[in-house]
Amino acid sequence: MADSNDDTDFGTRLGRLCDLLGIAGAQLTTVADNGLSVVAAVGPLADNLALLQARVLDGSCPLVLADTGAEGPCAARFYVGLTLPAAAGCPTLLLSLYDSKPRPSQMAERIAGLAQELVTDATVEQLRQVIEAQAKVIAESVRAEELRRELFERASATAKIGVWQCDLADNSLQWTNGVYDLFEIERGTQVTRELSLSCYTEASRRQMEAARAHAIATCTDFALTVEIITARGNHRWMRLTGAVESRNGVATRIFGMKQDVTEEKLMADRTRYLAEFDVMTGLANRSQFQAHLSALDATGGNGPGALLLIDLDGFKQVNDTYGHVLGDECLKEAALRLTASCSSAQLVARIGGDEFAVLLGPDTSAGAAEALAEGIVAMIGHPFVRGGHTFRLGASVGVAHYRGGSSQDLFRQADTALYAAKDAGRNTSRTYRAEAR
Repeated sequence: MADSNDDTDFGTRLGRLCDLLGIAGAQLTTVADNGLSVVAAVGPLADNLALLQARVLDGSCPLVLADTGAEGPCAARFYVGLTLPAAAGCPTLLLSLYDSKPRPSQMAERIAGLAQELVTDATVEQLRQVIEAQAKVIAESVRAEELRRELFERASATAKIGVWQCDLADNSLQWTNGVYDLFEIERGTQVTRELSLSCYTEASRRQMEAARAHAIATCTDFALTVEIITARGNHRWMRLTGAVESRNGVATRIFGMKQDVTEEKLMADRTRYLAEFDVMTGLANRSQFQAHLSALDATGGNGPGALLLIDLDGFKQVNDTYGHVLGDECLKEAALRLTASCSSAQLVARIGGDEFAVLLGPDTSAGAAEALAEGIVAMIGHPFVRGGHTFRLGASVGVAHYRGGSSQDLFRQADTALYAAKDAGRNTSRTYRAEAR
């Protein structure tokens, strides 16, 4: 009947009920374990009200007394007591209607019936309001959940992330939209593990399967970067994470995230390439050459067979005469010829403007290194045409065989041999001899 905690509101409603039924007093009380507590009351308090209320609570149906037979100016002669259904977790409510004048039995029953109808209507209204309030809460929760899901999908799309899970009982898969988009498979398509695996490259599939099997066996997590080929044939790199859910030590479900990291991977590869390779010629740069050479000191003398230093002869004149564009073309041609001549070398690098270096493996004999140096001089000396001009370059080559010592010693020896080749008239090679130092 009551939908407010305001006693004045209760009192107003009870007053209207009393006026409608033609009685003088009414009281709404809560029935708790420790007794009765008045919520609201109208009219004078009857002396015998507590006894009448106790009779209502002892019975299982409304109490209607046309004439209680009580005596005294403050006694209730007419009384109707009704218990109201209580909401879950709330105490029972007791409605008492009374008057100092008795009523005929039929009138008493009629008043009780009207009161019951009013109480029923009020209860129905209260339930309707509760249902409406609950429906509103549910609707707000649904809207909030939809908003969270929408925000998650938007954030996932922006970060190119999707969530996946696999039930290990039957290997059934569930994907969010982000995973469908990553694999370029139509959203909502029924996916199987076989379909998913078919998108991995062979090397990535083996790597992923091994990590997954270990995680399931040990009930742990895993993370790795793999390559896939999408349903549309596009190559993509994907960061894959997985976490195993177990019960009594047995893996039951595996779930995680899949993120498109193609741009990140390409950028990392590009950065690494720029750090290790010469952009113009595609050869290793001085930094990578120095790292290989310095490894000689870390390996305790297990170094290369020989080091060749090459300087292009006549390159400055090409730059001064034809400009840097054609000069760069000459450098590219020289790099191609060096790569072709030194196919078995450990490393071919551009270490300066027109300076190159070749590291040969430890199994290279002295004769083979010197023959390679002569072949480089001959190969570089062949004329070639660029931009309608014919160019003929030369090469001076210094050779140093590794016979122990540091990386600096080896480089210094090759540099000494290179200058000896230049002093000999260029377009030739010289080998460092310790006795002729």
